[in-house]
Formats: sequence, C-alpha cells, structure tokens
Amino acid sequence: MFGFEANDLDQILNSFRLQTFKKNEFFIKQDRISNHLGFVESGVFQYYVLKEGEIRTTYVSIENTFMASRLSFVNDRPAIENVKALTDGSICIISKTNLKKLINEIPSFKDFYIGFLESSICNIDANRHDLILLSGEQRYSKMLKEEPELLQKIPLQCLASILGVTPRHLSRIRNNIR
Repeated sequence: MFGFEANDLDQILNSFRLQTFKKNEFFIKQDRISNHLGFVESGVFQYYVLKEGEIRTTYVSIENTFMASRLSFVNDRPAIENVKALTDGSICIISKTNLKKLINEIPSFKDFYIGFLESSICNIDANRHDLILLSGEQRYSKMLKEEPELLQKIPLQCLASILGVTPRHLSRIRNNIR
C-alpha cells in the first residue's frame, strides 16, 4: 500500500492516533505551537484568521486530505491561524516527534513526506496566483471544475472568504453560472 513494505506500514500506522472532534472544537488555536500533522478521516475543518473582528476563512480541509498549521508545525512558531471543526469529524494525528522518526527510519516515508511538502507548496502557490490573476467568477468556476465536492461540503460564508469575495457577490456569481 502506497509503496511501503508491510513492516514499514505497520510502523507508520502505529505512529498515528485517531482523535475525534465535535463541531467547533479546535485542532489548533492561534498563538499556540502546532506539534501535530493530521489526516482527515471524516468531517470538515476550517482554517481562519480574525481580521477587524471578522472571520476570514483561508482554507478548508475535508476527508482524505492532510492538515496542519504548516508555518507553526514546520518552524515551531505560534500559529497565525485557528483550525477548527465545522462538523463533527475525526483526524489521524501524528506528532512531530513521531513524524521525524518515520522520516529518519523509513526511506520510502521520507520520499512520501517530501512529495507531500512539494504538493503543498505548489497548491499554495497556485492559490496565491489565482487570487491575484483571476476574478471571483473565474476562481469559482475553477473550483467548480476542479473541486466540486468542496463546494458541497463547506458553508457559503467560508466559500466566499476562500474565493476573496463577499457572500452577496458569491450569490451573484452562482446565479450567473447556473
């Protein structure tokens, strides 16, 4: 499975623990150091910041995706965002200590982790460019084409924030695209 030897896979699986979250429970709070990386088994998790008293959603993790407050996790610095459950859910969590142990002991896991980091960097870069180069309508159309399941799972308020538009503008975009 995933190119791992059976004994390596056992070690990998045993390094994770399943944690359940109730709606509105935090995975990480702003200003705290994130020491865990997670794989979402179920549920929807919102990354957000507060700006001028308003919640600004920056990202959403859904089933079968990895999640972390990346800057905090990698740099051992306080998180600049909150990550909380939008729904009840569960995450397979690995501590930074156990992750480093797997990277050092299992070469195929190290390759997997490097691939994960590269993919994350590319996705962040693509999203940044989309916010600069594409209109709200174009960003919505792209999401509709590439991530239709995401549109069905997250509240419109969060979707509007991710797209960089107001909820009212998102309603107009959705009406024009139908």
